[in-house]
Amino acid sequence: MRDSPACGTLPDTGLIEAARGLIPADMVFTDAEIFNPFTCSFERGNLAVKNGVVLGTGDYEGIVERDMRGKYLVPGLIDAHVHIESSLLIPREYALLVSRHGTRVVIADPHEIANVAGLQGIGFMLSGSRNLPVDIRYMVPSCVPATPADIGGAVLSAEECRRLFRKKGVLGLGEVMNVPGVLSGDPSICEKIGIFGLRDGHAPLLAGNDLNAYILAGLQSDHECTTSKEAEVKLRQGMYLYLREGSTERNIEELAPLITPNTVSRCCFATDDCHADLLMNDGHIDRCIRKAVSCGVLPELAIRMATLSAAERFGLSSYGALSPGRRADFCIVDDPELFRVNEVIVAGIPLGSAALPTGPRKKLRAHFACRVPAPSDLRITEKGIARVIGLIPGQILTETLSFECNGRELPDVNRDILKVVVCNRYGKKSIATGLVHGFGFLRGAIASTVSHDAHNLIAVGTNDTEIIEAIAAVVRMRGGMTAVASGQRADLPLNCGGLMSTLPFAEVVERIRSLQDLTSTMGGISDPFMYLSFLSLTVIPALRITDRGIFDYGRFSDVGLFV
Repeated sequence: MRDSPACGTLPDTGLIEAARGLIPADMVFTDAEIFNPFTCSFERGNLAVKNGVVLGTGDYEGIVERDMRGKYLVPGLIDAHVHIESSLLIPREYALLVSRHGTRVVIADPHEIANVAGLQGIGFMLSGSRNLPVDIRYMVPSCVPATPADIGGAVLSAEECRRLFRKKGVLGLGEVMNVPGVLSGDPSICEKIGIFGLRDGHAPLLAGNDLNAYILAGLQSDHECTTSKEAEVKLRQGMYLYLREGSTERNIEELAPLITPNTVSRCCFATDDCHADLLMNDGHIDRCIRKAVSCGVLPELAIRMATLSAAERFGLSSYGALSPGRRADFCIVDDPELFRVNEVIVAGIPLGSAALPTGPRKKLRAHFACRVPAPSDLRITEKGIARVIGLIPGQILTETLSFECNGRELPDVNRDILKVVVCNRYGKKSIATGLVHGFGFLRGAIASTVSHDAHNLIAVGTNDTEIIEAIAAVVRMRGGMTAVASGQRADLPLNCGGLMSTLPFAEVVERIRSLQDLTSTMGGISDPFMYLSFLSLTVIPALRITDRGIFDYGRFSDVGLFV
């Protein structure tokens, strides 16, 4: 079904007759509280469906009639910005998982797999997103690599972006993270922006005239706001605001006071980066609604954000409301404040009765050439004031910390100064060692090839021996996650570009649980793999590490480990 009728397409006379009540509907859901996002209210009535399309609400007869006994019907939920790869699942398994939570559409940016495998990786995502219980629409990755210095496994040119824009299921340009490139008028960035009408932004902490220039260049949204002051300025300047609630980036509580009847049309929810265990245990966009309501947002406004606001932002006129001519996709809940999804209806059919994808799960073979470091690669010989990456719980941002350090005495568990190591996995053989504060590990090490955005192999630990052991395990798997501690080890192989697993989502969640069980015995912060994955993300303040060494976002350049 199209998002809107194509020019010259004749209206379906059978549906018109059914909407008039001249012929019966396929299904009528009677005595329901139906959410109307146009008025942000629930209206008691009957919802009629035919051929998977909403006929309307009113007095209808159906071939099948189902008494809802006052239950609440809410249009299918929409995620405005997500990287499916961060769930560690292939699109098929991701869709099977989030559809159970009432999600009907996700706007995905395949930026992660594009940095690993280029057009081949994007093609893998597109081909794996067909005939699923979730409509996956894609934004073309704008910054592959994220910055000119962070080349991973591919470079995506403006011409390649133009070819991707013609693909079915592609909506626009994904988050433009190279803020300095935009502000300096980089020709390659400007050319990409000019190709697309829909363009997502990514501008953490950007303000003043530079924010004006970024918006003027054509960027329309932001999901990186961490304070209400920053978000309010961006809303006032005309940007769409995506309130993010991922595994580690949790911003709804801070931004919730901004949601009012006047701003709700410009606000959506985004999960950005969520591991599969959080999605299975706590939910997806339904979790965002619950969180927003718990933070004081009216349920009707939170639901509006998750439905019509997102549909209108992306021009998806078949979604977002249960009004005549739109898809009959909705979830059934008992209480809009608690928002626990009891049942999901897709095209008028219960999700449990719909045909689900079958057949083999295709995997993506990507280039992998990473060497295991020797002890000498991890050795730090200097002493003095060291630059240390500081984790901020619940945020993707980091702090720039300074500690007096003697390299020969590192890691220093007593002061929670651990070594973090990045190994290039594309054949360059470069290895860098830095320092991080905030993991709180008392023993052991973890390693992973999920390391935004180049996705080199990254590890952190309390001693060199176990750091090397964890790295070696990931290298043997040719991509994945590993935790080691005192002779124990847990692994999650990621056989699709070192980012995703072809295992069913329940098995991936079980592997994640094994990793978490082991890391919990190491002490420290919860969900350490997600925090680890962002330590190389050079387009986020403040201090990062790549295979070249320490990177200072403020200077937007590499700096030394010691001041």
